[in-house]
Amino acid sequence: MSRSIFALSTLALCIAAAMPGSAVAQDSPDPAVGTHLADASGYVSITRIEHGSPEDMGRLLMAFEQDGMAGIPLWESRDGGDHWRFLMNVTDQTHAGDKHWQLRWQPHITELQRTSGDLPAGTLVLSANATGNDAKGHVAEEDLQVYTSTDAGKTWRYRSSVVKGGGHPEDKDNKGVWETNIHVLDDGRMVAYYSTEQHKADGYNQALAHKVSDDGGKRWGKEVLDVAIPGGVQRPGMAVVTRLGDGRYAMTYENIDGPNNGQVFIKFSRDGLDWGDPQRHGEPVMTLSGFWPAACPVVTWFPLGSPEGVIVVSAERGGGGAEEGGRDLYWNNASGRGPWWEVRAPVQKRTGNIHAGWTQALLLRDDGRMLHVTTSSSPEAPTSVQHNEILYNSTALNFNRYEAEDAQFTGAVAVPDRKASNLRKARLGAGTEGRLRFVVNSNGGQHALVLRFADLGLASQPSIVVNGARATNASITRTDDGWQLEQLSASLLPGFNTIDVDGGAHVVDVDYLQIDGDAATAGKP
Repeated sequence: MSRSIFALSTLALCIAAAMPGSAVAQDSPDPAVGTHLADASGYVSITRIEHGSPEDMGRLLMAFEQDGMAGIPLWESRDGGDHWRFLMNVTDQTHAGDKHWQLRWQPHITELQRTSGDLPAGTLVLSANATGNDAKGHVAEEDLQVYTSTDAGKTWRYRSSVVKGGGHPEDKDNKGVWETNIHVLDDGRMVAYYSTEQHKADGYNQALAHKVSDDGGKRWGKEVLDVAIPGGVQRPGMAVVTRLGDGRYAMTYENIDGPNNGQVFIKFSRDGLDWGDPQRHGEPVMTLSGFWPAACPVVTWFPLGSPEGVIVVSAERGGGGAEEGGRDLYWNNASGRGPWWEVRAPVQKRTGNIHAGWTQALLLRDDGRMLHVTTSSSPEAPTSVQHNEILYNSTALNFNRYEAEDAQFTGAVAVPDRKASNLRKARLGAGTEGRLRFVVNSNGGQHALVLRFADLGLASQPSIVVNGARATNASITRTDDGWQLEQLSASLLPGFNTIDVDGGAHVVDVDYLQIDGDAATAGKP
């Protein structure tokens, strides 16, 4: 979300907060969960060193935005993210000594997995937005700069400028450029994706573009538009790209001022360069119940959850009745096909200002836990971006659990419940009036299904229907916390399967459907 719409977006959020209650009730926020690292405004990026000397192998490097003109802070961890220490501020080398310029915003750090130009595999690349202030201290120029390090982050050297922009971000006719995300293709060419406001005369309020470098980021080719929605209103922004297990590329972005403000979309490319018709949004990241992540998305692929792996998307907030504070992650284990599902994020941030959660970082540790780092508003000054803090936490995530509030509803509604798996559940109507439909991707074969539910004082048991066949072999176990587990074994088809949970004699609350996974934790939130 570029700075030029910061004030407008804040106003829109305030108006939305003042409107009458939404269709899905929301509980008050939980206390923040995570370890404090440092004060920072937002935009966290992490990479792991996988090349070089033995003493550097496995080190994590983190960059983020900080308030002020000190540069981009760089931190390291040598124990998988349990502890961190400050290394340095990476500063603008092209305007050294000019107090009006500094490397300030939207850092992205990555390690090259292969040679690019004269840069060997293992080179660290840090891109960020250097901004120039006018005499009044207001941002008037932007320069998307690239820096490299060949000594594991100990020293940095200016490499190039991808694109430059100008104008005050708050001005309607500014020519701002924002949010680089750099990758290297299989043939060694380097690609820089970014947001641009330099096509307003062509009818694009903001567009997503990329440039290619054939020499490791020294020089950049012509600009190509990847997402450009005509009409002059919608603002696609904050493109982040990840490589999928099947070799394709996935790009997520936010669509500010679209029909659903901030809604996250995903597009796919076979080569990282051709993203299809730039005037097409791609596919919305959305659950069957209509929940969607909004604003500041980050997409990552992990070799977990299914033979196709799992795509995980984080966002600053939620829409369509989703958890509004952006404390959930959205995942898909079918290479982006079909519906998305939620899982509670390891860090539970506070949301006192719009910058809390302004991009997040996820990294799979060697022990199977997921390291999550993001920004949170502070308890002392929740509305002050300058007082935001970095929080980090690591935990295992369950990609075998399908939350009931994400299923397709017929005669059902999402209800908050702090004792439920994701702090919400689905209240399912009785008989033919109630149905929850789970559409799940499977590798086929026999699988254990566990449905966690509770009646509301009148004994009732929902029915489970797998691909149209009603299960008759289910067993019921009562747990000490008042929930019941309906368990059965079912044969699933390769690919997508439809699993319906039909209402019983009376209303019941359904927490989740779990397929396989750790049997010892199947009944626990």
